[in-house]
Amino acid sequence: MSATTTLSAAAASATTGHAQWSSRMGFILAATGSAVGLGNIWKFPYMVGQSGGAAFVLVYLACISLIGVPILVSEWMIGRRGQKNPVNTMAQLARAHGHHRNWALVGAIGVLGAFLILSFYSVIGGWALAYMGDAASGSFSGLDKAAIGAAFDNFLARPGDLLTWHTVFMLLTVGVVAMGVSAGLERGSKLMMPALGLILVVLVGYGATTGSFGEAAAYMFNPDWSKLDGKVVMAALGHAFFTLSLGMGIMMAYGSYLGEDVNLLRAARTVVVMDTGFALCAGMAIFPIVFANGLDPAAGPGLVFVTLPLAFGSMSGGLVLGTLFFLLLTFAALTSSISLLEPVVELLEERTPLNRIGATVVAGTTIWALGIAALLSFNLWADVKLAGLNIFDLLDHVTSKFMLPVAGLGAIVFAAWKLEQRSVQRELGLGVGGFRLWTLLARYVAPLGVLFVFWNNL
Repeated sequence: MSATTTLSAAAASATTGHAQWSSRMGFILAATGSAVGLGNIWKFPYMVGQSGGAAFVLVYLACISLIGVPILVSEWMIGRRGQKNPVNTMAQLARAHGHHRNWALVGAIGVLGAFLILSFYSVIGGWALAYMGDAASGSFSGLDKAAIGAAFDNFLARPGDLLTWHTVFMLLTVGVVAMGVSAGLERGSKLMMPALGLILVVLVGYGATTGSFGEAAAYMFNPDWSKLDGKVVMAALGHAFFTLSLGMGIMMAYGSYLGEDVNLLRAARTVVVMDTGFALCAGMAIFPIVFANGLDPAAGPGLVFVTLPLAFGSMSGGLVLGTLFFLLLTFAALTSSISLLEPVVELLEERTPLNRIGATVVAGTTIWALGIAALLSFNLWADVKLAGLNIFDLLDHVTSKFMLPVAGLGAIVFAAWKLEQRSVQRELGLGVGGFRLWTLLARYVAPLGVLFVFWNNL
């Protein structure tokens, strides 16, 4: 099979029955939904504020442009050419270009990474669901910081409650994915992403009335170049890689549903702008509330489940605002969780006799079961550790620090060094100068960036 024949796979997909996005916007919203997750709501704003404000944002944008975008486009391109799950796609393209079949391991590591990540990610998604109910019922009213902190600790100590919410969250995820690409992933993203934007607008609007909006803006956007050191640059580099859902098989799977009419570079630019915009708006929604109530903006993960509930419990309108915030958090978690489940489902659907619904149920049930082990890490199995890490932390550590960088590196190296480059140039629609820049980024800059991330993790 020639590279040109492989490139035409997308055009033939309609006759082979492989699912396709019904519109470019549906694909953009789904890809953005995958990128916009829990980390956008608290981690990115916190990193901006603590790492130099606008100076950090500029470094982050440079990292995402030089490293994140080339890998993102490469994963989409590989998926579109293969029109199959990440494992089969990598095997097919390697064979078509005369390379060893072991390149399929890149796809396998990505899919396995998505499988493992969703098992503990759904536990946190369950926390967001639980806290949405608590906020709506006014459970935070009148509590001080110690009481709210104790309430969160007590919640983690109750395996039955964690299991209930983990189960509900996984059922929601399975329900969306089981409906398919167009009716499930695409329709779900078309509903949830505008809802996310609307909730953010409401919360930012409230932040503008607190009297601390200017302080929050200064915290996030005043450039402080003195804070930019090697550690901050590595943090920006790492977040630029992970925020786009790279190395998880997600973008290869999403690319396999793409037709040739979508300009990959233009789509990547749109996704990056929307992802960064959501993250910055989240900061401008959260930090005015934090500053107006004299709270600690450097509370890290505790900002979501301890610090902000304290504010919601004491402010006027806190019941509505708290409910909206945790609804926002839940939607952000769901848009990411359905993308994490998709490559696993696509693999089962194409390599087993299972249909779409059967593959989703089997994958979802298995991931749910592993998630039980993760949630028990906070209570009954707290003493069960490997290499000093409990099950929850071990899953996070192995995936984020090892599996994802390896899969992301494999994808960019394959696209830049193993695919026939004239067909790549045609597919990206680049002239001579643009393709030289692409080659520089894809062959050298992006791989070195991922290696730095991997080295830093070690």
